[in-house]
Amino acid sequence: MNDQLTHFNEQNRARMVDVSEKDVTKREAVAYSRIVMEPETLARIREGRVAKGDVLAVAQVAGVMAAKKTWEIIPMCHPLPLTGIDICFSFADEQTLEIEATVKTTGKTGVEMEALTAASVAALTVYDMCKAMDKAMSIESTSLLSKTGGKSGDFKRGDR
Repeated sequence: MNDQLTHFNEQNRARMVDVSEKDVTKREAVAYSRIVMEPETLARIREGRVAKGDVLAVAQVAGVMAAKKTWEIIPMCHPLPLTGIDICFSFADEQTLEIEATVKTTGKTGVEMEALTAASVAALTVYDMCKAMDKAMSIESTSLLSKTGGKSGDFKRGDR
């Protein structure tokens, strides 16, 4: 593991890393989040019976928008020309909605933060749209599943 922190300057102050000398490569990151809720809440999402509208469609758009805006909300992230964003949902059981966000670019820095932001905001959107009927929902296990490209090499989480 590389223990050198690149986001700090000589004065130990935060800085945006200079990527101007890095090679342009294809990069992809996949992130995961899940939201656990009452079975009735998930059934209503699945059946399209939520008063605010199509929860998964809205969460998908929110996740895509979040990936595109990551550089505006996370201070040291670079603005990137994203070439692909996909948000997928699956019903793990009667209480758990899983969210997987895939983000791609061809550039000088990775898209891990964009994928994590997309998965997180998609989960937050589900919570927002369903909180009137289930305030006890829990967003859990947000994590990077994999990343490819770049000097640091590929990464694949071993526990999924």
